[in-house]
Amino acid sequence: MVDRISEEIAEVLEAVWTLEEEDTATIRNVADNAPVEVSKDLIARLSSEGLIMVDEQEHVHLLPKGRLLAEKIIRRHRLAERLICDVLGARVEDSEAAACEYEHVLAEGITNSICTLLGHPRFCPHNKPIPEGDCCRSARDEVEPIVVSCDQLRVGESARVAYFSAREHSRLLKLSALGISPGITIKLIQKWPAYVVQCEETEIALEPEVAHNIYVWRTPAE
Repeated sequence: MVDRISEEIAEVLEAVWTLEEEDTATIRNVADNAPVEVSKDLIARLSSEGLIMVDEQEHVHLLPKGRLLAEKIIRRHRLAERLICDVLGARVEDSEAAACEYEHVLAEGITNSICTLLGHPRFCPHNKPIPEGDCCRSARDEVEPIVVSCDQLRVGESARVAYFSAREHSRLLKLSALGISPGITIKLIQKWPAYVVQCEETEIALEPEVAHNIYVWRTPAE
């Protein structure tokens, strides 16, 4: 189990974090929003373990230990939502359930890899902030972002395809048929009057929207 806490505790901590963002973290609201039974015994357990504190008005507050755990859970969940929507092309309203499954199994190293793949997004598809990880703080020290859309490359710059953000499967199939797929290195030849990339020995013209939907890893300069 990620972070060595039970799924039951993880769900409650996640609910408290989310409700704290809206300043509505009462015991009743936590019980209504957590997908597990929030009993008095469970609240007492979380309190005794130093994860939460309940005040006289029955507002629930994350303590430092609980906040650290909740932050990691929320980070995994919201990055999973971005992955499911941006890379797999799922609708925002369909991403929640799948993200709930991911958040309990993703190790921190894999979470950081997903974050890097997505270009260290700041918000989830529901426009809620994604807590930063070590990879995000390291990325700020970089002169340029590692993952960018193809239309952000400089003419003559090479990059390796990371993923497509296009929702239309027909467009994805067309790109794959042209030889453009994740892991392939492409080179931007021109931006005007159309985007042209070189893929192996072939030059391919791309519409602006298509170029914007191809995300790539910049290739370090030799």
